[in-house]
Amino acid sequence: MHQLDHIPADASPVSVSQAGLIRLNGPARAIALDVLRVNSLQTGAYVSHFRGRGMEFDESRPYQPGDDPRSIDWRVTARSTTAYTKLFREERERPVLVVVDLRANMHFATRGCFKSVNASRAAALLAWAAHHRGDRLGGLIFGDTTHRELKPRLGRRAALRYVHELAEHPDWKRNIKGSEPLTPAEQAGHSDAKSPDPFTQAMSALRRVARPGSLVVVISDFLGFSRAAQSYLSSVARHNEVLAVFMNDPLERTLPPPGRYRIVSPGDELAIDTFAAAARRDYEHEFAQRSQQLDAFCHRYGVHLMPMSTDDDPVSTLQTALGRRTH
Repeated sequence: MHQLDHIPADASPVSVSQAGLIRLNGPARAIALDVLRVNSLQTGAYVSHFRGRGMEFDESRPYQPGDDPRSIDWRVTARSTTAYTKLFREERERPVLVVVDLRANMHFATRGCFKSVNASRAAALLAWAAHHRGDRLGGLIFGDTTHRELKPRLGRRAALRYVHELAEHPDWKRNIKGSEPLTPAEQAGHSDAKSPDPFTQAMSALRRVARPGSLVVVISDFLGFSRAAQSYLSSVARHNEVLAVFMNDPLERTLPPPGRYRIVSPGDELAIDTFAAAARRDYEHEFAQRSQQLDAFCHRYGVHLMPMSTDDDPVSTLQTALGRRTH
């Protein structure tokens, strides 16, 4: 999926607009958030089913051929001469929390659009999909300097509030439009070794606000996924369904062919030399190791992992991974 079929050709690759995120309301109708099946797009990774949160017990009936044996109602079966199976119905108004990383490291890409842009588009799609399903939508939007916390609410206004906060987050201006200097308070916060980094702070806040039975989606490149952050997220995963969307750029996975390349940011410019074979191997090994550590964490705590590249179409990627709505 290396073509942005659902994104206008004139859309900015380095920023998002509220109008652009609102237009994703339509494509989001095709993304399933009810009977969820997460197909990992990683080579050699796993296929897993969401554990059925968002469903509540309705009644028991006699077991029929084709019923899932895991749904057998053993208590009723023990009192009867025949097997009984449990029937469930969808639990509406399930809390859906969408967490988006807008730190400086997310404002980067060599193909497609910035990681922060594709992350925001994916977040908006999930927000609209939650609205269409009738779920309560909330989340966390965090960067290096600003943290926005949105309590779960119902209705179209909740989705509009979410995309507004996403498009107007102050860290867009700081990283895209010239980088205002840090205030003294922000400088003190950055220099204080005892103060948790923004990613860890976000995971700590997520543990505080996530209510059992929620669907939690964390969209990030997971750079700086500290032990403390892992502890907070694993705690969330014990009582909630968690999907980790791992944002990355092709240059992060592998260096370009041997040569000298120029990399430009709003306030800086540097050149990289990719001639050394050993350096190329070390570079690729470091990313592979970080990816494997994230994959191992997700396996250990039952977190669903879905990679997304800067040149992926977020609509197609989410539809492929989560399934399509059939009604």
